[in-house]
This record gives sequence, C-alpha cells and structure tokens, in this order.
Amino acid sequence: MLRAAACLVPLALAGRSLPAAAQRAIPTPESILGFAPGADRHLPSWDQIVRYFHALDAASPRVSVRTLGKTQFGRPFIAAFISDSSTLANLEHYRQIQRKLMDPRLQRPGERQSLIDQGKNIILVTSAIHSNESGGFTTPLVLADRLARGSDAEARAILANTIIILVPSQNPDGVDIVGDYYRKTLGTPLEGRDPPELYAKYVGHDDNRDWYAFTQPETRYTVDSLYTPWDPEISNDIHQQGSNAGRIFIPPYMDPIEPNIDPILTAAINGLGQSIVWRMTNDGFTGVASNASYDMWSPARQYSLYHRGARLLTETASVRLATAIDLPFDSLGLGRGYDAKVETWNFPSVWPGGHWSYGDIVRYQTEASWALFVQAATNRREWLEGYAAQADRALGPVPAWHTDAWPSAIVIPKTQPDTQALRRLIWTLQHGQVEVRETTTPVSVDGTTYPARSYAILTRQPFGSFAKALLERQHYPNLFEYPGGPPKRPYDVTAHTLPLIFGVNVAHVMGTPPATTSKPIAGLPDPVYSAPLSGARTERIAIYRPSTNEPIDEGWTRYVFDTYRVPFTTITEKDLATGNLNARFDAIVFPDGVIGRGGRGGRGGRGGRGPKAVDVFGPIDAFVNAGGTVLAFNGTSTAMIDGLHLPVKNVLAGVRNTEFYAPGSILSVEINRASPIASGFTAPVPAIWFENGPAFEISDPSQATAVATYPASGDPLLSGWLLGGSHLNGKAALVDVKHGQGHVVLYGFRPQYRGQSMATYPLIWGALRVATASGR
Repeated sequence: MLRAAACLVPLALAGRSLPAAAQRAIPTPESILGFAPGADRHLPSWDQIVRYFHALDAASPRVSVRTLGKTQFGRPFIAAFISDSSTLANLEHYRQIQRKLMDPRLQRPGERQSLIDQGKNIILVTSAIHSNESGGFTTPLVLADRLARGSDAEARAILANTIIILVPSQNPDGVDIVGDYYRKTLGTPLEGRDPPELYAKYVGHDDNRDWYAFTQPETRYTVDSLYTPWDPEISNDIHQQGSNAGRIFIPPYMDPIEPNIDPILTAAINGLGQSIVWRMTNDGFTGVASNASYDMWSPARQYSLYHRGARLLTETASVRLATAIDLPFDSLGLGRGYDAKVETWNFPSVWPGGHWSYGDIVRYQTEASWALFVQAATNRREWLEGYAAQADRALGPVPAWHTDAWPSAIVIPKTQPDTQALRRLIWTLQHGQVEVRETTTPVSVDGTTYPARSYAILTRQPFGSFAKALLERQHYPNLFEYPGGPPKRPYDVTAHTLPLIFGVNVAHVMGTPPATTSKPIAGLPDPVYSAPLSGARTERIAIYRPSTNEPIDEGWTRYVFDTYRVPFTTITEKDLATGNLNARFDAIVFPDGVIGRGGRGGRGGRGGRGPKAVDVFGPIDAFVNAGGTVLAFNGTSTAMIDGLHLPVKNVLAGVRNTEFYAPGSILSVEINRASPIASGFTAPVPAIWFENGPAFEISDPSQATAVATYPASGDPLLSGWLLGGSHLNGKAALVDVKHGQGHVVLYGFRPQYRGQSMATYPLIWGALRVATASGR
C-alpha cells in the first residue's frame, strides 16, 4: 500500500541513483522466485509474483503496490505504481493534474500551461490477460526490477517524467491455472500444452474482449480503479502471438480505423510504434513487424483509444508456454501483411530462425516496453500537449474531426420493453465515463416525440466519442485481399451497437442538442438480473462441455446462467454415456464448439478438439426421443442436424467467403410470435448476432418451425459487415424441430454472445421454460 511521506527517501534523492545500501536492500526477482525470470521451463506462481511486488514495495521508495480487489477465485488483483519518490509521495496531486487536463471544465482560467509544466506522462502497463501468453507475467518482474534499481540516465528520465502503473497480470487466476498444469505435465507428452479447462472462471481467451461490456470483475478493476482515476496517455498492452512468423508485432496497426478514434491518437501510435521499431533494430533485434495483423476497429479490446490513451499493443512470438522451440528459417511463414522470410518496409530485418526460448520472449517484451518508457519520458510535454488537445476537441464543435455529421445527442427513453436491458445500457455507459443526463423538455426525432426526463447523452463531453461508437450502427468497409479476391479478414468482429445487442430503443438527435439537466445523473448500482427460471429449486437443465477441453462459448453460457441465477448442471460425454438422461434433465444446452465441427474450441479457450460426434449422438438422440429438449448454438446446430438426421439444411454449407461473409455482425430477423419460444422476446428492432453461423432451410414443415427468419428480400445487415446477404433471404435463423417425443432447438447464432446479447436471451429462456413445463 502507499506509505506515508515520512517513510520515503529524502526528496533530494528523487530522480538520482539510490545509495549502495538501498540498492543492496532491493530484492531481485530471483530471490523470491528461486529462478531467474525467463528461465526455460520455469513459470512463477501468482503467490510468488505478489510476494515479489510487496517485497519491492517495502524495499524501494520508487514502488508502491495497491490491491484493487479479489479475482473470481479469490486471488489478489494488484497494481504497482512506479515513479521517483517525490512523485509517489504526491500521487493525488498528479492525479488531479491529469483530471484537469482530461476535462478543461475543471481548469481555472490560464491554468493549462502550468498543468502541462507539472504533469507526468501516465503509462498503464497491462500484461498476461491471456494466461497462456506466459511471458506476460514474467516481463513485469524484469521491468519493475530495472526501474526500482536503475541509476542510468534513461532510468532517471523515466522516473522523473512518468508515472508507470504496472499490472503484472489482468488474469491472476489464469497464471496459476496455466502454471499449475505446466508444472504438473513437465517431462510428459503434454508439456507445453494449454490446460483442458478455461484459464478463467468463465471467459478464457475472451477476457480481452470485455472492454465495453465490463462483465468480468477483473475488467472492472482495471477500468474503475486505474483508467477512470488516471486516464493514461499511453497503455502498453503486452501479448503474445503464434510462433512461425515475426518475433514481435509493434504498431502502426493495419486498416481499418474505427472512425470515433481521435486522429491525434492514431498519429501518436504510429510515431511511438515506429520509434520503438527503430530502437529495437538499432539494438540488433530482428523479426520486428508493424502495420500487420492487428487493426484499430473494435472498442471491445481498444478501451484506451476512446479515453485519450495511445494503445501500444505488442505481440511476441510464443514458445510452448515456457518450453523452448526450434524453428528453422525455412519453416517461417506468412504473417498478415508481411512474409517472415522477406525484408519489407514494415518488416525491415528478418529473423534468421533457430532456437526460440522463454527468455527470448521476455527479452523482446522488456526491450519494447523500455523503448516505450524512454520515448514517453523524452517527449513528456508533447504527450501532455496532445492529451490536452484531445480534451479541447471533445468539448469543441461537433463533429470533432472528419467530415461526417455527428449527432449532437442520443436520447434513450426510460419506457423500454426490457427495463433490465435499459439499466445495463446506462450502467455500461457510466462505467466508461460517459455522462448521462436527462432531457428537460420533450424531444422529437424523425416524427417520434420522446418525453421529458428521458436519458440523454450529449456527444460534446469528454468521452462522447466512446458513447457514439457504442450507440451507433457500424459500417465496416469492404476490404479484400486483392481485387476480385476473398475478403480481408478483420482481426475481430465488426459490430458493437449496444442498442441492437441489448434490445433498447434509442434516437439520434442531429443539429441543435436537446435541453438537458446541467449535471449528469448519479451512477447506477450494479444491475441485478432475473429470468423466468431464476432461482428454480431443481437443476433440470444441463450445459454440455467435452471433458478434454472447454470452449469459450461454454464459459459464456455458464456466465449468463449464473448471472441470471438459472440453476444448471455441467455434464460431459461421460454423463451422456451413462444413459437415462431424462430422469435427471428436461433440457441440455450445447454451446458453440462443444461437439462436431462447429465453432471455436477449447485450447485455453481458443481451439482444440473435443470428442468425435459419433461418441455423443446416440445418447442425445435417445434423450430427445424420450421427450427431452436440446438447445444447440451456432456451429453446434449443424452438428445436430447431421448427427440426428433432422429435416433441416444449412444453406451456407460449402458457400465460399467470396460469395457470403459475415465476420461478427448484427443482422435483422423477423420473429414468429406464435412460437412459445419467442413469447418473451421484446427487442424493438429484432436482431441477432451472427458470426460463422449457419442459416436454415426446412425440408419438412410438419416437423420443424421457424422461430426467427431473415427478411425475404433486401440486405439483412444492421451493423458491421456482410457480403452476399441475399443468401439469407427467407432462410431461418432459429428453428424448433420435433424429434420423437422431444425437441431440438437450432440457433444459427450465439444467443448469449460474450455475455452481451441481452436482446436474444429471451429466446434461450423461452425454449427452457417450455422444456421444463409439464407436457413438453
């Protein structure tokens, strides 16, 4: 914890090397871990990492450690503040400077230049959010040690001009889940493999797709306790990537750029990244790629870019967790945007191949981070000037940049069909530092009048562009690998329109903004959710996962059920093999990727193979024929069609991506209100989240009923990117199939997508409510 100023070294020592006695008192990482950080076949435990940082806090006046809360499995979530001793003794003073630079409304007349003269460049370093990217929870130890004991000119400049907030891992639970499995399997054929379970309670590799939904407590610790108080000028996000291309990626990013990101930040990232590439190449590092692989589109992983912070993502080539690998030069392949065997402007020096170790990962990550620190310290004033300029633009004329018209406000009426979704939308915006006001008079938009006291988000506010990005529909550009070629795959999904995903009605006001209250409303408390089956006394619902892996979609399914307090039992293929499932369950939910060839699998939440379809369909068939209900999500639904021989066809099977492509978009559907499955559906704009899913054609209408259908004509795209939308016209997105005495409900989408798609949750609850009712 922060220590009183009396416990710190004298101010005269600030920014200078420490005395020899103090240097000797500072513990090395090795003294806590029992091995050098980066040593092959050695991973630290979370307890060792926490003990090291607390020991460093006790020994060094440059380091102050805070515990922000407990993880979902009860581990401490920590952050270390690192700067010179005089700065640490006055952290609140510098935080107030940062807040005033962030929001000019807090400044006194003529105060800006004084704030810039005094201010520090705030850098948030986050790492190891993906726990199988294990260099990320060792590199912070090396960086902290170097900063705590450094006496050279660069270290002094960094400490004097910056405040570094170092998060050793954004997923402490995963540090031990991965590390324990690695240590357990050393010397076996499984050495270096990811564990069979997700390396988080629910979300696995999707934990870095949570930066606008804020579903996980670990995300909220970083947002609420670090971003919101500090709004750093730079975030240094340490990741790892595959092994067979470049050794490290450093921005600039590839196109496209999400249009609500301030161009000042785009230019800042480009300059910062290229300065790091230059330094690393000067220092003999090879295999450094930029303008490759990763884009600037989705706020689900780019929170800082909507909150004044240049996000410097680094992605270093991996090993087998901490087990070294050997890669001959000829085995190196293509990265997105470069060839690892060919020198180009964005890949100026090829790596010759050979031995690649855990220590190499730590060495590359440390060098890139240190180069960032040096650039940030050297250019402290320029970074603060750019930060203040963004603040002026956010409160200036609309649009703040570009030429497309911006709404002056977005109105959200309080009368909504789903009050839970409304509360979550307002809560989400507030957690992203968006000011929510109320209108004081009625507001008319496109012929509809919204009453006074409706919620209103003015776009002229510090983070109005973040609100705009989340509340408007996305128009992802048509990008192709080459003219006439396949679509250029986005790094992640292409849509993030919360009103459509949540099922909330909003209105965009163009021109003069509506009259609103002078102050934002108070923050809403954390929402509490309920569903028709919340708090049921018996667990007659099962969620299936294979015993050999745990797909992310299964984790998200559990998260949604737990959040809504719908009781369930987790089962595997071993439970299916025991038979007599109907005695225990009325319904079994099969998330995306748990059987057959559908969806993304489990490799730490990112891939892998489960049991073959032939091992599971016999018991499933018997369960349904005897009156049970199966819910199959996204790709798993096609496995059910084949495995149970259902009278339904996936019309997208075999269609090339040059003819149809929808890489994470929101599509329009029409709901069959006569179906009991849809009885609770209330979204004002019926829409589903579509990503790598099927579309259905029913071959026997006496046995199958469409519950949700794509429009018979026109483009069904509401937000994101869609090629070949005519393939969906008139096809079903959700089908209820009678099978024996039971039912199979086929979802050609993920109705619980990443814990966000509240609009389609009722299509889950409806199927389960009918399944658990007597007589189904």
